[in-house]
Amino acid sequence: MPQSVLAAVLLALSLAAQAAPETGVDILDDRARELVDEDATLGVLGEGYLWTEGPLWVEDGGYLLFSDIPNNVVHRYMPSEGVSVYLKPSGATGLHDGDSGQGANGLLLSPDGELVLMQQGDRRVAVMDAPLGSPAPRFRTLAAMLDGKRLNSPNDAVFHSDGSLYFTDPPYGLNGFMDDPGKALAFQGVYHLRKGGELELLDATLSLPNGIALSRDERTLYVAVSDEAAPRWMAYSVTDDGSLEDRRVFYDATDALREHEGLPDGMAVHSSGVLFATGPGGVWLFSPDGDVLARVYTGRKTANCALSSDERTLYMTAHDRVLALPLLKP
Repeated sequence: MPQSVLAAVLLALSLAAQAAPETGVDILDDRARELVDEDATLGVLGEGYLWTEGPLWVEDGGYLLFSDIPNNVVHRYMPSEGVSVYLKPSGATGLHDGDSGQGANGLLLSPDGELVLMQQGDRRVAVMDAPLGSPAPRFRTLAAMLDGKRLNSPNDAVFHSDGSLYFTDPPYGLNGFMDDPGKALAFQGVYHLRKGGELELLDATLSLPNGIALSRDERTLYVAVSDEAAPRWMAYSVTDDGSLEDRRVFYDATDALREHEGLPDGMAVHSSGVLFATGPGGVWLFSPDGDVLARVYTGRKTANCALSSDERTLYMTAHDRVLALPLLKP
């Protein structure tokens, strides 16, 4: 082989190696060893989707639900059967002309066991008006307007034990994003939907609020900000009446974004208080004080994560795939 050709081949192999996705667990603090094994490997549960989101483990039935937003569908993964279509359409139901046609984003169960969907295409928070075991594309609106103006595109949410709902409303479901002609609100909000139906705007200052989670004692609300110019996770103190105070930066991901793809997004809170948060490179594990305990590298931009009810598995929606990582039980 001519020397020039050999050099070209070696260069191509070197570049391919550099471009290969990095996967695996990186332990940064020994406290993480109680939850994750650094030799654990990621399993692929399904692939070939456009953009996966909203993982939700349903204990009654033992299955995982997740959204494929552009395809307007919610899929179900059952360990014994694999992946199948659970609900279609999941969100773009043609409520208004000019809506994006995107399906549901975040998924969660209400205290009554109903499926709640962040229907970013329909620009509303809705509940499926059908039993979990017999899904059907029938929906009731829980929140869609603030002071007579349509929401941007509800993204992610978390229930408080009192039955109220906290959710974020960035513009990701609008075709024109910030400049969409149908964008009615001049801000992106963090909201509190009280059990009686009253919608309260809690914070209108975040550029792109995205994932949201409550600490186990419900005294801290976490909000991910998926802004390339200022990627970070925020924390708020939750007051007795459900409002927020003491807004602060929980962790600034600016430096990490220079090294890995992906922005702060969906989160899950372990019973130990450890926060699993998707961000640059995959999933970050944080202590309640904001110390980085470990990182799970997925090799793909990772949108969200969820824990199984026994906390033995971490499920991750990563671009075109759904992944699973075995966890340790402390």
